[in-house]
Amino acid sequence: MAVDQHTEAGLPLIENAVGGKRSVSASARRGPVFNPATGEQIAEVAFSSRAEIDQAVEVAAAAAIEWGMMPPARRARVMFEFRQLLEENADAIAAEISRQHGKTHADALGEVTRGIEIVEYACGVPALLNGEFTRNAGPAIDTFSQRQPLGVVAGITPFNFPAMVPMWMYPIAIACGNAFVLKPSERDPSASLVCWELFRQAGLPAGVFNVVHGDKEAVDAILDHPGIAAVSFVGSSLVAQHVYARGTAAGKRVQALGGAKNHMIVMEDADLDQAADALMGAAYGSAGERCMAVSVAVPVGEKVGDALVARLKPRIEALKIGPATDPNAEMGPLITREAKDRVIGYIDKGLEEGAELVVDGRGFSLQGYEDGYFVGGTLFDRVTTGMSIYTDEIFGPVLSVVRAGEFAEALEMVNNHAYGNGAAIFTRDGDAARSFVDQVQAGMVGINVPIPVPVAQHSFGGWKQSLFGDHAIYGPEGVHFYSRLKTTTSRWPAGIRQGAEYHFPSMK
Repeated sequence: MAVDQHTEAGLPLIENAVGGKRSVSASARRGPVFNPATGEQIAEVAFSSRAEIDQAVEVAAAAAIEWGMMPPARRARVMFEFRQLLEENADAIAAEISRQHGKTHADALGEVTRGIEIVEYACGVPALLNGEFTRNAGPAIDTFSQRQPLGVVAGITPFNFPAMVPMWMYPIAIACGNAFVLKPSERDPSASLVCWELFRQAGLPAGVFNVVHGDKEAVDAILDHPGIAAVSFVGSSLVAQHVYARGTAAGKRVQALGGAKNHMIVMEDADLDQAADALMGAAYGSAGERCMAVSVAVPVGEKVGDALVARLKPRIEALKIGPATDPNAEMGPLITREAKDRVIGYIDKGLEEGAELVVDGRGFSLQGYEDGYFVGGTLFDRVTTGMSIYTDEIFGPVLSVVRAGEFAEALEMVNNHAYGNGAAIFTRDGDAARSFVDQVQAGMVGINVPIPVPVAQHSFGGWKQSLFGDHAIYGPEGVHFYSRLKTTTSRWPAGIRQGAEYHFPSMK
């Protein structure tokens, strides 16, 4: 872990990284970092003050001037080197993620790999920044457009993907010529510092990429700061609304990605074994702590519902749950004790509201890890749309089966939900799949794909309460978000003088 200093108790003290150097915040406000598998505190992070956020922005603003003027091809060379270093250190980054987040090593490594794909896309930003040119748009008049950087931009990222989600932001922003200030989650902050160090080794000039730690005070300092032109955020919808409202009120561009309640419709003609396997990975991978996790299965017809639940039950009961150090573990713990208590509270609530608890994960305990934040895989059947386990984002290993009588009812269920991040359908029927794609109110759609996270050359973003702002993240939308269009019209009349023209110019 990228730390040099320790607390009085001997715990590592996690540092900021500003202007090419690491240093611990002078703030007396600090937060603990735990190993979720054991419940043991393993580090401490100091929460940056507003004055320290100001300093980071000042450093970034100075670096942005030269970096923004650098030829895009030279910026791309740094990005290529960064990509290579990420590949070489992927296992080490994954191990750091697992230690502070708790997800299995394979899951953490998959996160790093998907992040690297965004960096690969950013390597091609010189071509993506190409503008348009029209010669003789009018008599001896040429018009051309270009995309220019914004200056200093910032990212505020969640705990569930401590490497990948920041990589949705800063590689694109930096490749576009901006300087970046990242405020990672205080729950698992060290992965971003490892990536910062690799970027520094890749030749990125000091001050172009900066990492500051903190809580809500740091978030609000970023949102209020007049020197920050744009803010990207990923987290819960409640906080996303706050980020969007406060950031835009301060005159910033804001993309704020919020929560989700992703549905997977299972049609009568679907391969039910394939659907059950897909639901296992989508619902219980990373202990359900994914904004693209499938938390609602919608079988169409009672026969399909009975068969699907019958297939899911033994699979869930056989889930291999353990710490990231267990190479056979399929699911790890939740991030904090508070998260564990919250998920258990939702399971209790589901029972109170009348859902049928098919598999109960509340009593799960692992020998030697009794203090870890583990909850077993949980399955509810006969869930209705008025229950809190259906309406709310639980963010844990809880799957609800909500039965529908026909396709139209299932589609209406998805469309009526407040969230619209992702949705999937499992079917062999092309007509049903096409109708679903055309009519579903969600930003990302899967056909026989349970977690339809777009690849790097496309953009990620939901609808409704899952996204606040006009731009999705990474891909072409990311390039547009982190740059602004400038169009120039020029005339070189070669000594020809036409006199004053008082009418509105046109080509007529």
